[in-house]
Amino acid sequence: MKRFLFAIFIIVTVSGFSQSENKRIAQFNLDAKVAIQGYDPVAYFKQGKGLKGKKELSCSHEGVVYLFSARVNKEIFIKNPSVYEPQYGGWCAYAMGDSGEQVEVDPSTFKIVDGKLYLFYNYYFRNTLKKWNVDQVHLKAKADSNWRKLIQ
Repeated sequence: MKRFLFAIFIIVTVSGFSQSENKRIAQFNLDAKVAIQGYDPVAYFKQGKGLKGKKELSCSHEGVVYLFSARVNKEIFIKNPSVYEPQYGGWCAYAMGDSGEQVEVDPSTFKIVDGKLYLFYNYYFRNTLKKWNVDQVHLKAKADSNWRKLIQ
């Protein structure tokens, strides 16, 4: 009987993780489960710029795959992934604050605020980072609220 109950516990636990992982994958801005269009999340913090990662230097965190430009960056990420993951699932921070929409980003257009990575849309002469900088406090608060509603 104990083995049966243990087996049921394992099945329910694994099923729960799988469901939350699938929900997370659905909410993130991903291309074939890869975040930030293959850019290295740690490079924004350590090198101060967006760098393309390499497929051979990848790791998965709760179903989301990240690529890294250097082995050391991968090791840093593995130790504390939540520090380096982009805010709002990698969607445009300005759009999340302005309208709550999930808008694609240009991974080379970013800003680090209070130790968090924010990405922005920057195509066809429309750089939303500039608009974000004009009203960052208000937009960030609104984006945080909109994101919480989306991930419920």
